[in-house]
Amino acid sequence: MKQVFRLISFSLLLAATFSACKKDENQIFYEGGTAPVLTASSTLPLVLLPANQSNTAVKFSWTNPNYKFTTGISSQDVNYILQVDTTGANFTNPNIQEVSISKNLDITYTVKDLNTILTKLNVLENITHNIDFRIKSTLGNNSVPLYSNVIKIVITPYLDVAIPIPTTGELYITGDGTPSNWTNAPPATQKCTKVSNTEYKITMTFSPGFFYKFLTTLNNWQPQYGLKTGSGGTASGGDLGLNNLTPQYGSDPDAIPTPATAGTYTVTVNFKTGKYSVQ
Repeated sequence: MKQVFRLISFSLLLAATFSACKKDENQIFYEGGTAPVLTASSTLPLVLLPANQSNTAVKFSWTNPNYKFTTGISSQDVNYILQVDTTGANFTNPNIQEVSISKNLDITYTVKDLNTILTKLNVLENITHNIDFRIKSTLGNNSVPLYSNVIKIVITPYLDVAIPIPTTGELYITGDGTPSNWTNAPPATQKCTKVSNTEYKITMTFSPGFFYKFLTTLNNWQPQYGLKTGSGGTASGGDLGLNNLTPQYGSDPDAIPTPATAGTYTVTVNFKTGKYSVQ
């Protein structure tokens, strides 16, 4: 009887071992890939001009990274991101621009497209800048990133804005987070300081749990600026939204929340980048 029990136990152990081996054989492992090779239609210096904004500026192309697994070449979708930064920042600039390009192996930019990217990169207009471009590839779940070589181009952008600037040259803050509460005629103490044609600032004492927006014209609710609806902005910063009664900007933006901690803060509104920030 003991002998039979030993035989049965051995058989079960052998079956379990064989099953485990089969499971190991069925596991899929990442074996690597090849970094994309990026090329440009031209790397000559570019002077971007508003009169040429519909013209082609540059075309970027890159090779497939050929992600490999133990089962062969990956069948997952490969996503690509074109990263744009100033030379020397090594793609760590807080204003780095990243353009998602799913599945394609090339992209063409007009003068306006490229200028818009540089505008959001927050470089000065009418001055030459050394700009770096590279491709980042990932699999469908944003895993195993690979980076291409860097293409360098000297570019001179022109003045553009991500969102229309106040035509009055004035900007006022209003809302229940301000001393005036919600009103379209805020006092002079709530008028922002004009730093430049594209940037305004104001320092305010905020209490948590309230909101505010910006107006350009006293006694009028439009144009008004706030938080771009659905953009996920926070009390510390985000994308600007606008209602100026035009088809493109025809609905009111969300109100911007005040910081979670009571105190005095400086709000910066940057129309060039289309963003607000709070410090």
